[in-house]
Order: sequence, then structure tokens, then C-alpha cells
Amino acid sequence: MKIQRDSSLADLARIVSATLSEHGILAVLTGGACASLYTRGGYLSSDLDFVIGDVSQRDLDRAMHTIEFKRTAQVYRHSETEFFVEFLSGPLGIGRDLDIKPISWPGKPPLRMLSATDSCRDRLAAFYFWDDRQSLRVAVQIAARHPVDLEIIRSWSEEESNLPRFQEFLAEVRRLPRKRPKSSRK
Repeated sequence: MKIQRDSSLADLARIVSATLSEHGILAVLTGGACASLYTRGGYLSSDLDFVIGDVSQRDLDRAMHTIEFKRTAQVYRHSETEFFVEFLSGPLGIGRDLDIKPISWPGKPPLRMLSATDSCRDRLAAFYFWDDRQSLRVAVQIAARHPVDLEIIRSWSEEESNLPRFQEFLAEVRRLPRKRPKSSRK
């Protein structure tokens, strides 16, 4: 795949992920880009955040250069797209939970990313800790479109001392017109 002006966020995520993998760099898509995929564009992110392990800047630059990304400070940009890429050092975590197990988003090439439940928790973390109401709406959108494990989210919310905010999220989810699936894998 080649990056073009009309490359979607999903296309770009797959290209970056596959390139990193080819260079022995394990990466997991998180943040707003992940939420954008789960909301099917209901939320639009302009950046792709990948959590990576212990990788030298030189190796990361070399891998990204093969797909024509140039680094300015800690942001990678490509001349054919408005999306930009950022890398976050691991470990992969949401709040205090560091036991996150990425999933493989279907398609070719596969894309390692947060599960719907974890993407929902990631958005809720922004709501809980920074009072970001847009992130609450995005978490609700994720729950509207994908099975999420509400018990995992409730338990995590309790551990993060945010049960009242979880109740607010849950009230919004229960207002959704369709029947909610009971659970999904974490």
C-alpha cells in the first residue's frame, strides 16, 4: 500500500503498523485514532498514536523514512496526508491498568490496537481525569457501535475512584435506542 492524498486513517494506520512490524517494532494503535475507527468516523482524529516498546529514535526514524514520513520534534508527517503520527513509550496502559491486551483489527494487513472495551476506557480516562466531555460522548459512541464489557469498565472505574462518572457514562449508554450486548473480550 502506498500513502496517497485519499488514504483513510485506517489505511494509514495499517501502513504504519505493517512497516513498523517489518522493522521489528511492535506497536499498538491507541487514543483518538483508535476511537475514530470504532466510531466509524463519528469522532475524527487528526493523529495516530502508537504505543511502542524500547526502540531507539534512529530505528524509528529509519522505519518511518521507508514510507516517506519525516520527523519534526516528536511528530511524523507525510506530504500526502494531513494525518500525523506520534509514538508513545510503553508500557501500554489505561489509568493505572497496565494489563492491556491488544486485539488484531480485521483486514490486510492486520492492525494491533485497543479492544472496543479498552478504547472506551481510554476515552473515559480523559473524561474522568480532565473533565473532557467530548471524550465521554466518544466513549458512548463506541459503546453504541461495538460490544463492550460494562463490568470491566465499571470495575476499572471503581479502581480509578470514578464510579460517579461511570454512572453518568452508563446512563448515557442506557439511553441508546438499540439493545446493548452483554460483554466482549477485554
